[in-house]
Amino acid sequence: MNDKQKNPPALRRKPSQTRSREKVELILGCATALIARQGSDAMRMSEVAQNAGISIGALYQYFPDKTAIVRVLAQRYNQEARECIEQCLTQVQDFPHLIAAFGCLIDEYYALFMAEPVMRDIWAATQANKTLREEEVAESRLNGALLAAAIRRLRPQADPVAVENAAFLLMHLGEATMRLAVSTGPDEGRELVESYKQMAAKMLADA
Repeated sequence: MNDKQKNPPALRRKPSQTRSREKVELILGCATALIARQGSDAMRMSEVAQNAGISIGALYQYFPDKTAIVRVLAQRYNQEARECIEQCLTQVQDFPHLIAAFGCLIDEYYALFMAEPVMRDIWAATQANKTLREEEVAESRLNGALLAAAIRRLRPQADPVAVENAAFLLMHLGEATMRLAVSTGPDEGRELVESYKQMAAKMLADA
């Protein structure tokens, strides 16, 4: 079984025309508003169709179920985060700068989690679905590869396998830390994030 069979595209029908792309954006916008108001668990496909002003059949032409909608929204958040990580890490010139930059990324990510209820809901929803969990791990690998590239650029003599493993672990633990931090009170959440940053700084220094 190939990757496409295991993880079929989230969009059932890829929009190629402007009108279709606009319809997909309308659907995603309505779904985002519903998730912000009541959460993805309570969201119904019929509600999305009604709010978008389309038939349920038209909705199913693009999204086979609400998990597919959540998946596309998660993929968009992931892409935005990855672009931010790449832009930040390609500018570092030494290890103190790398450690400081990584800490700033964590702070920004935590602030985004706290400010965006839809993002928090979507990340929680990924844990209840096998395909979404697998995509989260894949995203951690991609982000880890960006971090590993920055480390190897600054320390070309480092063991590449050890660097890749450490970077992958750091990125995936960062995702877990965010979920734990937002599930606690703001004071404890901030302390958890700071503890993760200290651990990450030590791992980066030892890389």
